[in-house]
Amino acid sequence: MPEGHTLHRLALDVTAGFAGRTLSVTSPQGRFAESAALLDGTHLIGAAAHGKHLFVEFDGDRLLHIHLGLIGTLQFGPPRPPQGEVRVRLATSDLVADLRGPQQCDVRTSAEVADLVARLGPDPLRDDADPELAWRRIHRSARPIAALLMDQAILSGVGNVYRAEVLFRNRIHPHRPGNKLTRRSWQAIWSDLLLLMPKGVTDNRIDTVRDEHLPEAMGRPPRVDDHGGEVYVYRRNGMPCWVCGSMIRTEVLAGRNLFWCGRCQRRG
Repeated sequence: MPEGHTLHRLALDVTAGFAGRTLSVTSPQGRFAESAALLDGTHLIGAAAHGKHLFVEFDGDRLLHIHLGLIGTLQFGPPRPPQGEVRVRLATSDLVADLRGPQQCDVRTSAEVADLVARLGPDPLRDDADPELAWRRIHRSARPIAALLMDQAILSGVGNVYRAEVLFRNRIHPHRPGNKLTRRSWQAIWSDLLLLMPKGVTDNRIDTVRDEHLPEAMGRPPRVDDHGGEVYVYRRNGMPCWVCGSMIRTEVLAGRNLFWCGRCQRRG
């Protein structure tokens, strides 16, 4: 599932390509035709993201709300006939954006969007994010910190990669209960997200490895993976830790594969 940096990057791309323009909005697949008609021929104001939710604002207090889910994509390109199951097409004379396979796609008012956002945790990529809100929710929970970081009602935009990597980078055991986590550890996690996630927006991929552990510094081959860049533990189960050499572990937690180093992440 795309993590928060992907949605913020898409918001920038939608705004850059379409803001201030009148759009053709259609549903080649047909499943969104009635809602597309509400947006067709209207002025696109801009786009913004909160966590894993994308909001594209049009005139008339109408916002196209998109959650990509596990298989959704929003792809940009020159005008051409739709290919595959395109749920929504945003188009001008020189640019189209095709939405395929979203988990959620609907038209909402600004008040409805505000209600949705109010149920989400703070997003490290937003200027209005309040880390204290997330800390209060974490500190009163006995659930493992690795599960809490994935709970979008606690923290928005963090997915499987970022949760595994920030816990490793800060040497925090993934099973540490939230109510046993220190404020100092939470502040370290939040600061790390503020460092890593904006870089993900800029580079459009997730890189979490510090300079001293990069391939050129260690004399090792670069990571080859469709899911992103250089990481410490994510999808590296059974491989040696770049820091201590012990094997990276994995298990299923909160319905997702968790990765960690049992030696580096001993402390709570």
